[in-house]
Amino acid sequence: MNEFMAIFAGVGLAAACGFRVFVPLFVASLAANTGMEVDFLGGFNVEEVLGEHHWLGSTPVTIMLGVATVVEIGSYYIPWIDNALDTIATPLAVTAGTVITGTMLPEFMGDGSFKWAVAMIAGGGTAGVVQGASVIARGTSSATTGGIGNPAVSTAELGGSVLTAGLAVLIPILAGVLVLFLLYFVIRTIYRYFKRRAAAKREAKLAAKAAGERTDDKSYIP
Repeated sequence: MNEFMAIFAGVGLAAACGFRVFVPLFVASLAANTGMEVDFLGGFNVEEVLGEHHWLGSTPVTIMLGVATVVEIGSYYIPWIDNALDTIATPLAVTAGTVITGTMLPEFMGDGSFKWAVAMIAGGGTAGVVQGASVIARGTSSATTGGIGNPAVSTAELGGSVLTAGLAVLIPILAGVLVLFLLYFVIRTIYRYFKRRAAAKREAKLAAKAAGERTDDKSYIP
């Protein structure tokens, strides 16, 4: 049971990386550092699951991740800096999602290319999808409110990251269910965004074509 819990935990932490890169890494590191164990559906201990990746729970790493988390959270409340951060946050989120999922995957999956391929698809893919929706939300906010509404977006993202990461280490199976709903909502949001964008481009082309035809009609001299 602990092995399956580890899979749910890894994917849950990866999803949280899509909201904030360092928050879930810090949560996992802190849980391992303190030796936290949850007696739920057979029990779950982050430190034991990490195995050879126990360095993630070392005190120096926990402190560094804590500092990085504070800096990241604060940076997203600075207007326009938050949009600039998204350009580097996306690849970082995918990388962090892959790494944290890979470290949490159970030993029976081995430690070779198969394990990290699964981590890249399940963890990196999940983090990338969530981060993509986050970028769209912030970009829309910047375009419609001039950046005034961005702090609200940042707060919602932070809340989502803390909630998902917390559930991942406390109740992994619930985090897995939450990720499924989250992915459904996010994928639907991204699909609708690009669908509206494509429709707007078509309408703009039709409008430009109609304007050109009217211009040609007016310039015609019999």
